[in-house]
Amino acid sequence: MQAYRFALDPTQQQTPMLRSHCGAARFAFNHMLALVTAVLDQRAAERTYGVADTDLTPSIGWSLPKLRKIWNQRKFEYAPWWAENSKEAYNSGLDALARSLDNWAASRTGQRAGKPVGFPRFKIAARSRRSVRFTTGTIRVEPDRHHIVLPRVGRLKTHESTRKLARRVEAGSARILSATLSQDSRRRWYVSFQTLIAAKTRPGHVPRSPDRVVGVDVGVKADALMVVAAADGRELWRVPAPKPLAASRTRLRALQRRAARQHGPYDSVTKTRRLPSKRWQVTTARIGRTHGRAAAIRQDVLHKATTTLAQQYQVIAVETLNAAGMRSAGGDRKKGLNRALADAALAQIRQMLSYKTRWYGSVLVEADRWFPSSKTCSGCGGRKPNLTLADRVYECEQCGVSIDRDRNAAINLARLGDTQASVGEQGPADSGSVAGRGARQETDPAQAGDAAGCEASTRLYTASGGEAGTVASEGMAA
Repeated sequence: MQAYRFALDPTQQQTPMLRSHCGAARFAFNHMLALVTAVLDQRAAERTYGVADTDLTPSIGWSLPKLRKIWNQRKFEYAPWWAENSKEAYNSGLDALARSLDNWAASRTGQRAGKPVGFPRFKIAARSRRSVRFTTGTIRVEPDRHHIVLPRVGRLKTHESTRKLARRVEAGSARILSATLSQDSRRRWYVSFQTLIAAKTRPGHVPRSPDRVVGVDVGVKADALMVVAAADGRELWRVPAPKPLAASRTRLRALQRRAARQHGPYDSVTKTRRLPSKRWQVTTARIGRTHGRAAAIRQDVLHKATTTLAQQYQVIAVETLNAAGMRSAGGDRKKGLNRALADAALAQIRQMLSYKTRWYGSVLVEADRWFPSSKTCSGCGGRKPNLTLADRVYECEQCGVSIDRDRNAAINLARLGDTQASVGEQGPADSGSVAGRGARQETDPAQAGDAAGCEASTRLYTASGGEAGTVASEGMAA
């Protein structure tokens, strides 16, 4: 499963049609959510009156087929304009609602891991992401490499060439399963094709490095986003931190202050909603474009760095960081750390490596969250439990070595990857059987999944690049 994403250049007549399809998906989501909520509230009220369970108001099924059946019965009355859009638009909203309700129910019963999932909320046009998905009908890439065809929408011009996907489709090595239209913060439209491609290793654009195993340490405090080192202690290369959000703060500050002075959608005096002015809409659009540009710069740096790693090295060892927990644990005690973590996007590095290593035939070794890569001396193997985030130089009290903190962590990760690769060549290794160089687990194992920011444990595991894919969960649900 692989996704191909292309920017679009719709005409002035096509743009309202795209917005209409996204609005139709949002309307179907909100309409059926209101119906489900009303039935749940009615059943709860009847129970308080002592009504037997057999006499309660009939419940509504939450699966996509059942929601679609009810919607088809009600759309003539509540959405008489439904024929103006493709049926796939309404199906997109119903599919999103079915998955949201299923996640909420699974979270309540303890069948879903991770943070608790709340009950679905209504989508507002000003805050929700515009998106619609097509799974049936005419979905194809035109032979001219600059146009696509979608059901009911018709022929759309692409901003970039579609030759990478078109060549695979013409050769028979790829099959398009669905297409998703979406609009980002910069008001640009995109189409993402979910495809089923022939599984094979891609040829690398650069030759393999003589260093077979490397360790990658990521950070936010220093100027380097990633530090790559070998097991013998050599630092191979560093990826400079772009910090696009920090570079855009001056412009964002000015734009946000201007938007606060303009006629926005909320009146703080009367505490009511109102129609925003056109100047406020122009300012918010500029704010969105600024954020979009920062995100594009970040994605460009991460994609180039991870692609080079997957192509050049055979075994890549990385950390498993709880990025969301690190951000939530910041607060006022770590001023600026939450913003720096969001600007670095540390979680995306491992996510990109997980599928790119599979593409190029390399292996990804993921150290456990509690592996003490930064607190372990790469010279003697001693441990320094009181190492703080402000200590950028690791000074060992046992052997006296003084080394850069990020380089020291990358060396330890490379040695871990070398060990795991050797064990993998001899036979399957038992997960969690490798010692963590004298580390002690400071958090109870039952609470390890909720803790963040610690680097002390003895549990390690090896994962190949095939553990993760490139397609979103909605594609797998389809």
